[in-house]
Amino acid sequence: MNDIARPILAPMMARPSRAYRAVCVALGAVLLWSMLAWAWQIAYGLGETGLNTPVFWGLYLVNFVFFIGISHAGTLISSILRITDTAWRRPFTRLAEAITVFSLPFGATCVIVDLGRPERLFNVIFYPHFSSAILWDVVCISTYLITSILYFYMALVPDIAVCRDRLTGASPFRRRVYRGLALGWEGTESQHRMLSRIMTGMSIFLFALVISVHTNVSFVFGMTTKPGWHTPLISPFFVLGAIYSGVAAVIFFAVIFRKIFHLEAYLTPRHFNSCAKFLLALCCFWLYAMIVEHLYGFYGKETAELAVIEAKFSNPLFWIMFTLCFPVPFVILAVPRFRTIPNLFVMSILVNIGMWMERYEIIITSGEHPYLSWGTGRYSPSWVEWSITAGWFAGFALLLLIFVRWFPALTLWEVEEEKHEAPATALPEGVKA
Repeated sequence: MNDIARPILAPMMARPSRAYRAVCVALGAVLLWSMLAWAWQIAYGLGETGLNTPVFWGLYLVNFVFFIGISHAGTLISSILRITDTAWRRPFTRLAEAITVFSLPFGATCVIVDLGRPERLFNVIFYPHFSSAILWDVVCISTYLITSILYFYMALVPDIAVCRDRLTGASPFRRRVYRGLALGWEGTESQHRMLSRIMTGMSIFLFALVISVHTNVSFVFGMTTKPGWHTPLISPFFVLGAIYSGVAAVIFFAVIFRKIFHLEAYLTPRHFNSCAKFLLALCCFWLYAMIVEHLYGFYGKETAELAVIEAKFSNPLFWIMFTLCFPVPFVILAVPRFRTIPNLFVMSILVNIGMWMERYEIIITSGEHPYLSWGTGRYSPSWVEWSITAGWFAGFALLLLIFVRWFPALTLWEVEEEKHEAPATALPEGVKA
């Protein structure tokens, strides 16, 4: 463990660089501005947004679906791949779990912002409507958040104990935090067995939960009769899109923290190559779901559905989204010589931009083409909506940056397992066997 822990823990004790502090201050400023914009919206009402008749759901719901989507990365890479004992996941698990825990609150808060009057959230508790998909969504996301935090913390306990024992030069406050959070972990065989049982049991539970969460998110849309939403494919399409964008987000942050904290010996091209192959499969499944969903609309020949499809296909935004989600990532992921870490980094950005645009197309285009006799609507987000959107993304990134200053960015005990399982020739240069 010494060989692995020392270089991973070293950046946590080093003085934060000027660039790191500048980025944190900038992200904090954007988050503060978004809070001021939200206060402005509360004071003056939803009339300060671009929401209108018939477009009642806009940018906030786009962000809601996107944040809940990328949160699936932690569950997929950490829990589901843990069940199948997939070796290449190990250096990615901590970042994947952190993405889950830090994205879920911002996703859930998007719904509160969209209410206009936040206190009305309590109506879901005091006056529950059990036939409403929104109530199901609240229950599923709350359960998912609580379970994900517990799962994240349980996997973190052994590494907190390492911080407690090794970071003797840390401030007294920081050392007290480590002692309290370590829960008396000593790394005994019985403790490891208990942790293994707990993690396995929670992984199985999270496997079912992650499917139900985004299925219920899709129910909020699909259980209506609005054109473009009322389709049997919307649930599997939402789940698939969530996993696709989530895995791309893990690659994005893994490349960044690999560079910042000099983790090249542990996040190797071999690991990124395996993750890229997995993302390639998701990319192909996404194309399949996209084609089949629109075929249903074409063959149904329903006037309202055809109007939505025509509006999508005539909008350049749709074709930009499609290009970013399939042709570009497919070429990078399918051709081995293009599957370099810099290319994967750029590809992960493009995929998540494309997936955000996909959610925008799904929600806004259907909102602009209702069944009722309002006619075609138009929606343009206001400065308030863009400010809150920027702030939520900044807050998410800020929490990740703060986290990796206090806790290891990699799961030490899983990296240790990989070291002992992998043959010596497969270890990266500079790492002792």
